[in-house]
Amino acid sequence: MSRFGSLQAIPRQLLRTSVHLRAGLQGARTTISRSYATANDQRPSQPTQPTFDNRVKIVEVGPRDGLQNEKKSIPLATKIELIERLAKTGLQTIEAGAFVSPKWVPQMANSDEILEHLLKTPPPSPVPLTFSFLAPNTKGLDSALSILGKYPDAYETETTRSGKSAQEGGKPALEIAVFAAATESFSQKNLNCSIDASLRQFKEVIQQAKQANLRVRAYISVVLGCPFEGYDVDPHRVATIATDLLEMGADEISLGDTTGMGTAPRTKELLNCLSLAGIRNEDLAMHFHDTYAQALVNTAVALEHGIRTFDSSVGGLGGCPYSPGATGNVATENVVYFMESLGMDTGVDLDRVADIGDWITREIGKPNDSVVGKAVLGARKREKKENGDAEAPQT
Repeated sequence: MSRFGSLQAIPRQLLRTSVHLRAGLQGARTTISRSYATANDQRPSQPTQPTFDNRVKIVEVGPRDGLQNEKKSIPLATKIELIERLAKTGLQTIEAGAFVSPKWVPQMANSDEILEHLLKTPPPSPVPLTFSFLAPNTKGLDSALSILGKYPDAYETETTRSGKSAQEGGKPALEIAVFAAATESFSQKNLNCSIDASLRQFKEVIQQAKQANLRVRAYISVVLGCPFEGYDVDPHRVATIATDLLEMGADEISLGDTTGMGTAPRTKELLNCLSLAGIRNEDLAMHFHDTYAQALVNTAVALEHGIRTFDSSVGGLGGCPYSPGATGNVATENVVYFMESLGMDTGVDLDRVADIGDWITREIGKPNDSVVGKAVLGARKREKKENGDAEAPQT
């Protein structure tokens, strides 16, 4: 079955919309107008070689951001299995854990065991794979580095990337992440310090990580709305924080709509402001939550602006312990379907991701918040019933 084989029976009203996407997204010259019902309808009849401009990278944040807010303890084996399943889907980067205080985020208490397992037994993957771990302070970074020191030949660094997948004999790469906030109130609630104090702390973390030849990702939370200060987050402040983090040595800035308050006009305003500040699209990623069902709308705005990296969480898992009322991240299944419907190439196996979303939400007793994932599974059931097949879920 092709990546979109199970989508043929998806109802026409699912994600029905008209999308006007300038082919000048980063270099093309014509305007494309698509009215679509299913991804299968939009795929070209003959396979075409993807160009750089239509390649989209999806960063899977489910194992960390998706699980961190769960109150019920999730077994270590389940977390590892989730990562291993995701590694088989074509995803290039998986956020695997966080070296934070177990007092504040108890769900991440066994991140050291996860990192050690991934180094000792890297999961098979069809593409070169990067595992990202949050380390918001030097104590967390030291914990991560002490484990890496035990297995110096088990991972790739910035200077040793081979570009090989695990199936080709390659080793996983490691990435360290820090997270700032765009408002003082959220910084105090989340980090117990001011924005400026947090940046001074991150500078040391980033510099030490770079000395270890590790890639660094920096998140900025609440860029399009704060649970304590409302909708009016200053985009110029976001641009200043992003610039500071890049100058410290961060390789990428992930802009987080932590509350899901973002709208299309304010997403466009934010990205325009960052462009005017001299920040390149290739240095940015977007991290949308779907609280008000605006995540894909905002994704389209960012895509048209030229952003090519997007965070998402399998099954729509997630939420922030310091953002009351915020629901989960935009579902990976939804993002993959949406992107591919527009002719973009994610390299991700939608059927496999749909199966994983169904599995992990059942495992932790949460509803599956991916409308696409549920539609894919429903279409497959109907197809099997019609054909009398006994196809097993892809793992």
